[in-house]
Amino acid sequence: MANLLVDERDVKFVLYEQLRLEELCETPKYAEYSREMFDMVLDAAQKLAENEIWPTNADGDQIGVKLESGQVKVPESFHNAYRLFVEGGWPALAVDPESGGQGFPTVLSVASSEMFIAANQALLMYPGLTVGAARLVEKYGTEEQRRSYMDKMLTGEWGGTMCLTEPQAGTDVGALRTKAVRRPDGAFSIVGNKIFISSGDHDLTENIIHMVLARIEGGPAGTKGISIFIVPKKRIENGALVDNDVITAAIEKKLGIHGSATCALNFGEKENCVGYLLGGENEGMRIMFDMMNEARLAVGIQALSQASAAYMHALRYAKERVQGPEIIAMRDPTAPKVPIIQHPDVRRMLMWMKSVTEGVRALIYYAAYCEDRVRSAKDEAEVAKYHGFLDILIPICKAWTSDLGFRVTEYAIQIHGGYGYCREYPVEQFLRDSKITSIYEGTNGVQALDLVGRKLAVKQGALFKAIVEETGNLLRNAKKNYRLKDIVEPFDAARSQLIEVTRYFGLKSITEDFMIPILYASPYLDLFGDVAVGFMLLWQAVIADRRLEEIYGDSKADTPEKKAEVLMTNRSAAFYRGKVASAEFFANTFLSLAKGKARAIMSGERSAIDLPEESFALF
Repeated sequence: MANLLVDERDVKFVLYEQLRLEELCETPKYAEYSREMFDMVLDAAQKLAENEIWPTNADGDQIGVKLESGQVKVPESFHNAYRLFVEGGWPALAVDPESGGQGFPTVLSVASSEMFIAANQALLMYPGLTVGAARLVEKYGTEEQRRSYMDKMLTGEWGGTMCLTEPQAGTDVGALRTKAVRRPDGAFSIVGNKIFISSGDHDLTENIIHMVLARIEGGPAGTKGISIFIVPKKRIENGALVDNDVITAAIEKKLGIHGSATCALNFGEKENCVGYLLGGENEGMRIMFDMMNEARLAVGIQALSQASAAYMHALRYAKERVQGPEIIAMRDPTAPKVPIIQHPDVRRMLMWMKSVTEGVRALIYYAAYCEDRVRSAKDEAEVAKYHGFLDILIPICKAWTSDLGFRVTEYAIQIHGGYGYCREYPVEQFLRDSKITSIYEGTNGVQALDLVGRKLAVKQGALFKAIVEETGNLLRNAKKNYRLKDIVEPFDAARSQLIEVTRYFGLKSITEDFMIPILYASPYLDLFGDVAVGFMLLWQAVIADRRLEEIYGDSKADTPEKKAEVLMTNRSAAFYRGKVASAEFFANTFLSLAKGKARAIMSGERSAIDLPEESFALF
């Protein structure tokens, strides 16, 4: 059986058989890399995740972080694991060598990250946010800023954060009050408060570099007047680090990710906080969205990682937990007890978890692969194609995966029964840690509005049309295989329903019912996610069915009995049969509901909008 964090066989299937990662090595960008190097990275990541990072997960949850004399301290076990992580060069695995990284494909970094985050999500948030902040400095900073901050951030010597949220300005970023006042030396004095800052303070690094949104004194109102600043916890003066008046006011007490320091930060309490403009004035939102898109994909990876670990633990438990006889012998008191994986309802839950987890893995990896194709593209047309795919899939990768990933962790507890609800088993922590993924980096409702309000409208719907064309190509290929008929038909129907609802939204947006697409943005994202993940699983089924038939042919298995014997004795055959089954189950369990979901969206039902506030409940 695979390890209890990630199904490494499925990881390699997605990378090498579905995405054909080795083809990237044929491009100038990745010509120096090879399958052998990729495998070495995956093997090293798995060992580090299992042997060094996983043992710290319980400490993060049970000990948590503490604020002592103005300094946040993480569990002691985090320090060695973090040191090994940064010494291995993992934070900059996919960063260009010119910037101090190793230059591997992004999708390989994502595959490695899945293992690390499955081992300890809270710990991996520290270097994860650091790399995102460092990339902003790489792209928009001056040469001096890159050498002063980026270099140390990419090595893990310094940490990094993203500071947007304020008490009165959460999703409404334009309402922020943090201000920046010009100083004679060209820098700015920063004054304000930020809350919910992940990794806002800790003792893993000697310094933390905050990316802070603020309004320059006298700047325009709303989001148009927002700029972004590099605000170090300790600023550099005369070659030394000195206090920069960034105060940790509190750490949040949270449902999960207890080992991640979620802080309230005060900037400039003593009027001595200095910030340095990143990019141009009033360009803060545009610049920050670069980090936000990367962070939203990272949240999808977190959701995948928790789902993966939850599924693997539930599968092991179901195989080991003996409870009750087989259903057909329920009335026989002498019947032997069997592992619960032999009970139909448990198998149904495991199949649900398997199909969702595998589909999410494929979707997240594909999004990362699109970024690699952008980086290695031979022309602008290829850049536009894969950049478009990435843009429209980002809200799905964040929202659909976090909603369904949480459900996977819920099923894991259900399979464990009463034990799952207790801390004796780690699945209850997986559920608590996973819940944040649907909330931060823009709630899932915001992701739905981004999809409906922005992504569908780009270039008169060009991004959506490209997805429709790509899925159409897959359908034509899949329809050539009569064995996949039961999978193809539900997918084809669901895809048609998505197209119909999208057209419906387009019509409603130019009428007095323009609120309908906004009201039903989240159900629309749900339907879109079903189709997108279905597309991934159908793609996998086409590949797996071909491989399976090759194995049957080599084994001369030409009868159902002989094929069943092959599945019992050949691990590769069993794996490929499982891939086809995931697509079958998803098609008939998720995609078969598409018509009902589409009908509900297009009903135009307006109660949620029209009902007076007083009618929701009488207080």
